[in-house]
Amino acid sequence: MARFGRDHAAQTLVVSGVRFMGETAKILSPEKRVLMPDLDATCSLDLGCPVDEFSAFCDAHPDRTVVVYANTSAAVKARADWVVTSSCALDIVRALKAQGQKILWAPDRHLGGYIQRETGADMVLWNGACIVHDEFKAFELQALMKEHPLAKVLVHPEAPADVVALADAVGSTSAILKAAREINAPEFIVATDNGMMHKLRTLNPGKTFFEAPTAGNSATCKSCAHCPWMAMNGLVGVAQVLETGANEVHVDAALGLRARLPIDRMLAFTAALKNGQPMAGLVPNIGAA
Repeated sequence: MARFGRDHAAQTLVVSGVRFMGETAKILSPEKRVLMPDLDATCSLDLGCPVDEFSAFCDAHPDRTVVVYANTSAAVKARADWVVTSSCALDIVRALKAQGQKILWAPDRHLGGYIQRETGADMVLWNGACIVHDEFKAFELQALMKEHPLAKVLVHPEAPADVVALADAVGSTSAILKAAREINAPEFIVATDNGMMHKLRTLNPGKTFFEAPTAGNSATCKSCAHCPWMAMNGLVGVAQVLETGANEVHVDAALGLRARLPIDRMLAFTAALKNGQPMAGLVPNIGAA
């Protein structure tokens, strides 16, 4: 999204998302005006990784390459060597491991643990989690799987490890959409934000999709997987900022320059990988920040 905004000719961008998304768009397009429907829309991963504490964590592990998930503040990104998304994190960490680099990962411990298991990389993990994905329960998922034995299970890697272990396919939003399209099954159970369900059903009209359970027996709801901050975005807010120019996102210029370096590094990596460049040539041996 931020890359699309950077490449588009428009000089005003409206980011209907959460704060780190607006900041990232501003980092990549510092000359443009970036607006958001609600500046209070944030992210539990961002909130759970304050820059002062994170910097101290980095300082305690000076021999490690710092890799942070995109769901972080501009200040945390500025402290990192790499920014990654869930769709490119595995490839980047594999390339770093191949160079013998040890990694400090933040902020989502579940996504970090999944990457660590998949790559075998030497990683230390910040103790953060997404409030949506952290609530998926393996025993509830197993019960739903028994009710729908033909269903394939699609899981985002921000979910707990015991939920990921039950999946037929694990991946980012785009990977889940791809799996739902390509896997020959009549039914799917989906463990990610339920905002995806409409798109999954629209793109696959002949298939049935069930929301994975998020809660145990004492809970008041069985499927509560929806980000409250993303839900703060609406058409009324979009119209208001377009009409008034309110809710502009600001990122300190010097901080933005530092934060852009690890983002540009990721974008260069993914572009080169898409063009078939050998993995070994994609990662500069930059060491720790």
